[in-house]
Amino acid sequence: MTTFAIPADERAIRPVSDQELERRWRLARAGMKDLGLDAMVMRAAGYVKWFADTPAGGTHDSIVIFHADGLMTKVDHGAKGGKRALKGEDPLNRGVGDVLFADAFPAVHYTSGYEVPLLSELLKTRGYRAVGLLGAGQMPHAFVQGLEEALAGSIALVDASDFVDLLRARKSAEELPLIRETAAMQDAVFAKVIEAIVPGMRDFEVTAKAQYEGHLRGSELGIFLGSSAPVGQRAVFRKRRAQGRTLRAGDHLTLLIENNGPAGYYCELARTIVLGKASAELLEATAAATSAQANTLALIGAGRSPAEVFDGHNAFMQQHGLPIERRVYCHGQGYDLVERPLIRADETMAIEPHMCLALHPGWETPSMFINLCENFLTTESGAPERLHRTELKVFELGF
Repeated sequence: MTTFAIPADERAIRPVSDQELERRWRLARAGMKDLGLDAMVMRAAGYVKWFADTPAGGTHDSIVIFHADGLMTKVDHGAKGGKRALKGEDPLNRGVGDVLFADAFPAVHYTSGYEVPLLSELLKTRGYRAVGLLGAGQMPHAFVQGLEEALAGSIALVDASDFVDLLRARKSAEELPLIRETAAMQDAVFAKVIEAIVPGMRDFEVTAKAQYEGHLRGSELGIFLGSSAPVGQRAVFRKRRAQGRTLRAGDHLTLLIENNGPAGYYCELARTIVLGKASAELLEATAAATSAQANTLALIGAGRSPAEVFDGHNAFMQQHGLPIERRVYCHGQGYDLVERPLIRADETMAIEPHMCLALHPGWETPSMFINLCENFLTTESGAPERLHRTELKVFELGF
């Protein structure tokens, strides 16, 4: 078994190894050389996590500047004009040379460009000519506009998302077992939820149990959707605010667990749970969704285009009298809940081996909602590897 050295720091729950980060940096710098980029700027959570193995988002954004040569620079929330020299020696900020501070708040609109002078001065001082933006569409408008104005005439800004997205989608030898571990964690969480559900619980207590069990297993972040209803009514995915209903004997519940694992990788698992006996409609829909899943897995293979797979899925749905898919029913996953490739008509990234895909065929009728969700890894040849071990069925608890 291959082992990976992890930096000794008791505060990090589950970091990736130094070797993994260095692998990413080498690949990124090779792509930057091809594009003629001196640096890349990012602030979306998935990009920041991939380059620096630190979470981003929440109350305050972290901005990372990845240089073609030298240690990274971070811009974090803090005292205006502050600076901390880490020199690449902080185990919680590996590869970071300096941290600059700006007193900006995402919810306070007039501060959304406060980081711009710090970045523009740094990039100009280093004499850069071309800088890539990663996930520019996820950055605040005032930030991007301010950066464009501050660098106009001196530094060209280029969208570099495509090549980095492909690097992120190609999971490494270290990442693959970590993703498998995330799926196994969610199987364990679901099993604990099944043990705990009883009539009288409210929907949010069920999702809170899932969140708690995930945290105990090293998860950091996640979304837990679901709701209950009498059999014969739709039990759709609902956010926490709408999870106030009380479960009764005979009800059914749809639960979606979308949390990340100890190393920060996301998977997602969804099943239907009945506190009694499932309706024939629900059982038939689950069987049909299982067949739709198998059809997609037969279509997915190295070199296939997402558009081909998407068309094949909708052809299957039409042939079986089911609603065609108009949303994203299958997509890449990693440090973001949804990342490339998206399995739909407009995706340009081809499917390759060692990509993690979340697959969730589903639909609803006036009396039923079905969503069968779990993860797979694409392989060199043959069928994708199924990661979750939770049974493909409606869970009837016998109340």
